[in-house]
Amino acid sequence: MEANNPYIIIIAISATIIFSYLFNIVSRKTNIPSVILLVMLGMGIRVLLENYGVGISEFIFNILELLGIVGLTMIVLEAALDLELHRERWPIIWKSFVVALVSLILTSLGCGYLFHTILGIDMFTALIYAVPLSIMSSAIVIPSVGALITEKKEFMVYEATFSDILGIMFFYFLIGNSESSTQMVVFDIVSNIVLTVVLSVVVSYALVLLFQNLNTPVKLFLLIAVLLLLYSLGKIFHLSSLLIILIFGLVINNNKLFFRGWLKKYLRKSSLKEILKNFHLITIESAFVVRTFFFVIFGVTIEIASLGDLNAAYTSLVIVAIIFLVRVFILKVVMRKDITPELWIAPRGLITILLFFSIPAQFEVAVFNNSVLLYVILITSVIMTVAMVASGRAITPVDEISLHYWDEVDRQILEYNKPKSVKEEEEAENAVD
Repeated sequence: MEANNPYIIIIAISATIIFSYLFNIVSRKTNIPSVILLVMLGMGIRVLLENYGVGISEFIFNILELLGIVGLTMIVLEAALDLELHRERWPIIWKSFVVALVSLILTSLGCGYLFHTILGIDMFTALIYAVPLSIMSSAIVIPSVGALITEKKEFMVYEATFSDILGIMFFYFLIGNSESSTQMVVFDIVSNIVLTVVLSVVVSYALVLLFQNLNTPVKLFLLIAVLLLLYSLGKIFHLSSLLIILIFGLVINNNKLFFRGWLKKYLRKSSLKEILKNFHLITIESAFVVRTFFFVIFGVTIEIASLGDLNAAYTSLVIVAIIFLVRVFILKVVMRKDITPELWIAPRGLITILLFFSIPAQFEVAVFNNSVLLYVILITSVIMTVAMVASGRAITPVDEISLHYWDEVDRQILEYNKPKSVKEEEEAENAVD
């Protein structure tokens, strides 16, 4: 049978999605992150391809990068649609932001100094290589923390999202301001954030008002297409594109908070509620599919022989030590209470891979061993896996366990299928108001 046979390709795609679904079931039972199983599946596929003499072409890396961009957008949007902004949640929001920001800066400086010392490269280039390794992977964290109690789950979702956004901004500002002074870099960062936030709020309001008035049955994937367009345009103009996605998700999910006063009369509550319900489902499903193929293809790109490099392993262990030393310090300072299992949830993944692929040619260092990247991802993921399994055994009060990733899908489907007229929905909304 030929590898390019369309039926073989369809079988492979279908089987991958089925395996991913089964991995999620295993993850629910064992707390082992499903993404680890997906990477292992990809590595197994590579071994199978090599046995049949099928090579890994450069094209697969382009697919990986494309899936990473789409996956990142969907994952952040999925997280934003789960976040509710209330006054009582403010402590979790600001604490997670501080932890994400300080961890990013201190870990980047620590890893940058390590690369500067052992590789003999200048500190600026070392910092460019250090930033991707300092960013927590929301692609791994968000679908993996569903079994934690609500407060810890929300903290990790916020921290992972902030880590992605701040890390990407930091990385591209370093590259874009390689010849600028420190003062100019700081000014560019602040001005970029302010501009992006203002544009994001305006765009979010416009999209909510526009799409609630569309009467066509096909509009949710149109909305996703618009968001991907905005994200890509933002990257081209060096804006913090993830902020656009995050703010839109927060605005549509917390519409009562954002549409107050005279803006309230422009809100069609019944229509928006229906859009939000269906949009949430589509976002979860889309993020699941994209994430599945990203990590499987990443596993395919891994050279098994590279795991035998002891020097890379030693360097990776030092990097992991820096990550967790910084993490225990900042969590103790900010949280001042039980910090487990949050302390051990610091996996590297999708963003780390994407940013390494994005390092410009003029900053590439021949002496840097790419096996370090693989080791750090695997080690941090294994540490998180052990911590999640241990915490899963410790959590017993059922009423404190938040809905899991797939439980949320089931709940949304049941809610969607409830017979309820538009009039009843409007009356219920008015009663709440």
